[in-house]
Amino acid sequence: MTGVAASGTGRANPWRLAGWGLVAAVLLAPLIAMHFTSEVAWTATDFAFAGALLVGAGLLLELTLWKVRGLGGRLVVGGLVVAAVLLIWADGAVGLF
Repeated sequence: MTGVAASGTGRANPWRLAGWGLVAAVLLAPLIAMHFTSEVAWTATDFAFAGALLVGAGLLLELTLWKVRGLGGRLVVGGLVVAAVLLIWADGAVGLF
């Protein structure tokens, strides 16, 4: 059985690695910013919420790539997942709703 991130050549898929790297970078950015400014004050709950949101979105995108075969369908579902993440993130940041 091959790994989830494996491509047909036996090497890791660079797009999937870049996606998970982006999730890690987004989570590390506020952690680093907290060392330089007092305006960024995340608690453990904030990191847990952001981590759950981003990992959940990443898993949904992985599921989309696995189940949806057409490029158009992948783009639509992927766009909806990204839009939902941005909406939830903005609501958590400033309380839109």
